[in-house]
Amino acid sequence: MGNPKAFLEIHRQEAGHRPIHDRIHDFGEVEQTLSTRERKLQASRCMDCGVPFCHWACPLGNKAPEWNDALYRGDWEQAYWLLSSTNPFPEFTGRICPALCEKACVLNRFNHEPTTNREDERAIIEAAFREGYVQPQIPARNGKRVAVAGAGPAGLAAANALNQMGYAVTVFEKNEAAGGLLRYGIPNFKLNKSVIDRRITLLEQEGIEFKYNSEYSEYSEFSEFDAIVIATGTPTARDLKIPGRELKGVHFALELLSQQNRVLAGTTFPPDEHITAKGKDVLVIGGGDTGSDCIGTAHRQGCKSVTQIEIMPRPVDGPDDPQNPWPYWPRTLKTTTSHEEGCTRRWNINTLEFLGENGQLAGVKVQEIEWQPNPEGGRPIMVEKGKPEIIKAQLCLLAMGFLKPEHPQYPENVFVCGDARNGASLVVRAMASGIETARKVNEYLSE
Repeated sequence: MGNPKAFLEIHRQEAGHRPIHDRIHDFGEVEQTLSTRERKLQASRCMDCGVPFCHWACPLGNKAPEWNDALYRGDWEQAYWLLSSTNPFPEFTGRICPALCEKACVLNRFNHEPTTNREDERAIIEAAFREGYVQPQIPARNGKRVAVAGAGPAGLAAANALNQMGYAVTVFEKNEAAGGLLRYGIPNFKLNKSVIDRRITLLEQEGIEFKYNSEYSEYSEFSEFDAIVIATGTPTARDLKIPGRELKGVHFALELLSQQNRVLAGTTFPPDEHITAKGKDVLVIGGGDTGSDCIGTAHRQGCKSVTQIEIMPRPVDGPDDPQNPWPYWPRTLKTTTSHEEGCTRRWNINTLEFLGENGQLAGVKVQEIEWQPNPEGGRPIMVEKGKPEIIKAQLCLLAMGFLKPEHPQYPENVFVCGDARNGASLVVRAMASGIETARKVNEYLSE
């Protein structure tokens, strides 16, 4: 701990974002960076707590006090090695992680100015690539082969860990490129896809083989492998089967997001398949991160207006959450950069019907509701409030989450990880699951 008084003398400073009037016209990353001096000052605020709740809260067990201290001292290479000892892909989490560690930071409890761990993490890995600290690490091979089905965060983390253990790893991916949700779900304005390409190139140099357009269907297809890791995510989105669902203009959120990312990568689509918000009133159903990504994408496509509705009540404004106090993650109102770009947000709204004209969506009938305690206990009761209304929309995006996959009984050499095992969750949790599963595979094959 280089400066024991820094947390008292230096306030939290975030890098901030590009101006709204500038960023909504392109898909470039919205987050800016601090200078090297400013970043070192932010790292100096870490108190090296006797009980590091940041380490406890991080699914990967990142050693934030250690690498923040190295960063403050200007030893970027040591900071990189400390960071990469627990986190295989800091360039991903440094951009899109909600930073569970920061909410558990003692400074968050003290004055709601936690250490800027996520931004520090991103700065460290970018410096490591820039300075050449990141080099291929090619291990000695042990003669055994492992197949990984799915090249999303969990699959990549499992493949990386197994490869470094000496296994010959082949990753099978149904899409044309690796990344999973990172590539086909998260917009470029949060994660530029060149960042993924850079990491995949490194993994290939380290010996991992990628086979694209290869959809996993049966584990028997991989009989030549000693073990199989299933990391196929949660491919089935939660649907809204109400009247009018068949109308043109009603889409799952990932239909829009994945297509837009492919367009930016150079793929073209016929006019009748192209999903666009240009000149349209857009309704997003679902109040989570995927819904927020739809809002930002709609703005960049040139929408007329955006409304986001959520069936659950509005979260508390924060910063504290009485129902989920520090050091746990507070379930408070989250306002993203996409929301800041313009959006009408409403809660306690139930969707009743999609309304159309000549087969095209024109509006959505909704009903304001309230949740009342169930006298028998369990889930609260939804009660209608007032009269139904119609929200004008020519494009409606369903962002209501994903269904947890069901799996058959697999042979003992088949392992499931990430969202495929646990249901939809955070990228950092998927990565942690991939690493844990790699350890289990190694234990099984070492018996």
